[in-house]
Amino acid sequence: MQHALTFVIATLCILAICYRLYGVFFVRKVLNADDSEITPSHILEDGKDYVPTKKWVNFGSHFAAIAAAGPLVGPVLAAQYGYLPSFLWLLIGCVVGGAVHDTVVLFASMKHRGKSLSEVAKAELGPVAGWCTGLAMLFIITITMAGLSMVVVHALERNPWGTFAVFMTIPVAIGVGLWERFTGSMRGATWVGIIVIFACVIAGPYIQESAFGEWLSFRASTVSLVLPFYAFFATALPVWMLLTPRGYLSSFMKIGVFGALVIGVVFINPEIQFPAVTQFIHGNGPVLAGPVWPFISITIACGAISGFHAFIGSGTTPKQIDKWNDILPVAFGAMLAECVVGVMALIAATALHPADYFAINATPEVFAGLGMDVVNLPQLSESIGLDLYGRTGGAVTLAVGMADIFTRIPWFSHLASYFFQFVIMFEAVFILTAVDSGTRVARYLLQDFLGDIWSPLKRTNWMPGAIGCSIVACVLWGYLLNSGDINSVWALFGVSNQLMASIGLMIGATIILRMSEKRWYVLTCLIPLSYLYVTVNYAAYWMVKNVYFNSAAKGFNIFNGTISIVMVALGLVIMVASIQRWFVLWRARGNSEPIELLS
Repeated sequence: MQHALTFVIATLCILAICYRLYGVFFVRKVLNADDSEITPSHILEDGKDYVPTKKWVNFGSHFAAIAAAGPLVGPVLAAQYGYLPSFLWLLIGCVVGGAVHDTVVLFASMKHRGKSLSEVAKAELGPVAGWCTGLAMLFIITITMAGLSMVVVHALERNPWGTFAVFMTIPVAIGVGLWERFTGSMRGATWVGIIVIFACVIAGPYIQESAFGEWLSFRASTVSLVLPFYAFFATALPVWMLLTPRGYLSSFMKIGVFGALVIGVVFINPEIQFPAVTQFIHGNGPVLAGPVWPFISITIACGAISGFHAFIGSGTTPKQIDKWNDILPVAFGAMLAECVVGVMALIAATALHPADYFAINATPEVFAGLGMDVVNLPQLSESIGLDLYGRTGGAVTLAVGMADIFTRIPWFSHLASYFFQFVIMFEAVFILTAVDSGTRVARYLLQDFLGDIWSPLKRTNWMPGAIGCSIVACVLWGYLLNSGDINSVWALFGVSNQLMASIGLMIGATIILRMSEKRWYVLTCLIPLSYLYVTVNYAAYWMVKNVYFNSAAKGFNIFNGTISIVMVALGLVIMVASIQRWFVLWRARGNSEPIELLS
């Protein structure tokens, strides 16, 4: 049996070495970051969006934005294949792919005055590629909302304690936002907000046993319908009232929870009960239907490489970088930190007995066909006070694994239910924060696209257009949420997310080929791009053939299959445009002239 501490020490040592060697090389040699050059935050400083910010403050805000639910859920679902494929992909994918992707996207956006990736693609690859990138971003953000929301659905179904705790974060966040808005001070509101949230978790058992608790015991179908309605109203509210204060409060929980988990692993050093690989590496698994390749790289996106990070790296962050070399800790460093989060989530899942893990993550009918007998799950269900069988989606598994580790500490042995519900709330709050901001981004993208047909929609402050596009965005991802299971929807999310990462690497390769002193530096992007592009397209083909267009499959869905085909087609157009541009740049032997948009 392996022990968790071995993986923690190996991860920290490997990532620290890679940061010091490969990270410094990539930023200073490949990208040739020069602090004597003025950054967009200084050129366009307006005190609102373009604000020069200290690098460690930038690191914190960027890390909080990129490390949402993906690194928590993806490794848990991929544990089906065993601990070794997930652990290797997290480390290799992060260093070779994710850290490079995040850094080069941030660099490219800064070279274009902090523009979005679609605008960068338009400038670097042409208008057709730019339009396809924007459309792909709209598809991807919509699918992301459905994939993340499905995790919340299975965490809150038949769980009145968790539902109450998560619901109460809404008025708490609104109260914190109003307090800061009218007093100008966040310190007092922060302490009050954190105390009230903890009080809601502590009050959970009393709520659960009451008539109000029975009313909050929702079925999965009910939660699936409530979430899109919630997202519409959350998107309609000003960002300072709900989105920003809840994200701010959740950052404290993120740091506290994973800091506590690291300490718990160090003290307890639990055994990894999963084998290195399981019998499901060839496919037909109860959690994920596909084989270990390509689905290990599709299921684990955030934590290894994630296209969703391109929304952040070409959004707020490039407008706040003070010096060019700050992108090393902000982009490269934050991606490595997210990898640590993914490894800790993998440890929490694989420290459970495999039979217990599959009993949680598979439907009762599917689990019955595995011929496995649960070991500790009855005792865990009793101590947590909740039926844990068949709660697919990954969130419950992570909460059970973390609660199991914490309660092995003698002082906490009787607090399993509180640890479990706190982690459930912690996960749900992060996901809902991402849903709020993601739905808002989808609304902006819709207004931008439809505004080409009817110009008033371009104005994001025009209320009819904002409300109409918000409704469309919520309906789109709400339909996806209610039309499939976690297997099919998470795979759709993974394919779209990694396609976005491929697009980011295409643009990064173009920037490097045009600006770097040595053209072979382009391999830093082409190597991960080659692997990821083939992986994404094969995964899309496999899902379309075996699931979406297969009437006998559980995830049969013509709509999802059509979306997959459209996204692959968009990726192909962008790839062709990129290759054409690379040939032009190669024949020109590079061009070190400043980019026109920044000159």
